[in-house]
Amino acid sequence: MKDIIRVLVVDDSQVVRQILISMIETEPGFQVVGQARDGEEAIRLTARLRPDVITMDIRMPRLDGLEAIRRIMSTTPTPIVVVASSAYETDRNIAFAAIEAGALTVVEKPAGITPKAYAAARHQLITTIRLMSDVQVVTLKYPVPRLEGMTLPQEQRVLPTQWQIDKTQLIAIAASTGGPGVLREILSALPADLSIPILAVQHITPGFSQGFAQWLDSETPLQVSLAQDGERVRPGHVLIAPDDTHLTVTPAGIARLDKSPPVKGQRPSATRLFESVARAYGAASVGVVLTGMGEDGADGLEVLHHSGGHIIAQDEQSCVVFGMPKVAIERGVVNRVMPPDKIASVIKYLDTQRKAHRKERNDQGGQQCRVEMQRSSENE
Repeated sequence: MKDIIRVLVVDDSQVVRQILISMIETEPGFQVVGQARDGEEAIRLTARLRPDVITMDIRMPRLDGLEAIRRIMSTTPTPIVVVASSAYETDRNIAFAAIEAGALTVVEKPAGITPKAYAAARHQLITTIRLMSDVQVVTLKYPVPRLEGMTLPQEQRVLPTQWQIDKTQLIAIAASTGGPGVLREILSALPADLSIPILAVQHITPGFSQGFAQWLDSETPLQVSLAQDGERVRPGHVLIAPDDTHLTVTPAGIARLDKSPPVKGQRPSATRLFESVARAYGAASVGVVLTGMGEDGADGLEVLHHSGGHIIAQDEQSCVVFGMPKVAIERGVVNRVMPPDKIASVIKYLDTQRKAHRKERNDQGGQQCRVEMQRSSENE
């Protein structure tokens, strides 16, 4: 952790800039080293001041935040926190496009003037900036090249003993910092007629989960939505855990939502999801852990692994934050370690195997029916 976290504030509204600056500079260990009114000024100041973190508005004159993020990440890579409003759907969708461009996360733009609202917004902003200041970002060139796959060395690989590769019935995914862009990459590569349902927990700023689901729905061939309590999981559908709500699944394939206490500070909790998948689907399931801080999901992946499920972790080279995958790997429960494009390839392979298995079963059923009809005809 840095002794002093140096921040560049970017927003075209002087009022908003002053609010953000006041929030930041009243926190010990934080310093606002500059402020910019548009994207062009942000690019120049980033190159000159080299801040530890940038807070970035999206809608600005001359050059908007989205293009500014692309240029900064291709020339002077810096942790960027998008400050947007969840009250407007267009802002929510643009915020996730900004994450795809290289921003790390998004926080709610201060809107309330009450002491309680101000304190909540300030806490979220300070906490996020502090966490992002330690993230090591890399130069991004557009379009972003795909990485080659990798797996664990043979002596470290956990070999599945019960995993039913041709009968996979459910895939559960967990992600945190950097997850939105990775989820988009994986889901975009999957076929619209995917035969396997997907459930996902993405840690995200409250107020943005609906926009996140809508963004993925518009950007990928699959149907993506926030999970509803009592909803049945379906092939080709991706259900996202709503804000501040645990998502689990029953053996009957029914999604359940609840407000039970957070698990190690997280709600929704990836561990809760993975544990329910282990109970409901066992060896007919796959658990995937993507980029993110902390260790959420690791306990649940242990349970899923011991139930026969197959575990995939994103590799360090492609992670924004190699936290959640690293903990799972260190627990010894991960079967494969690979970048997002290879994870998508595995899911597509499972899909083809499941479709082939179902076709073979249907063909066998048809053949049995024809034999019985023939016998019936001979007996008449």
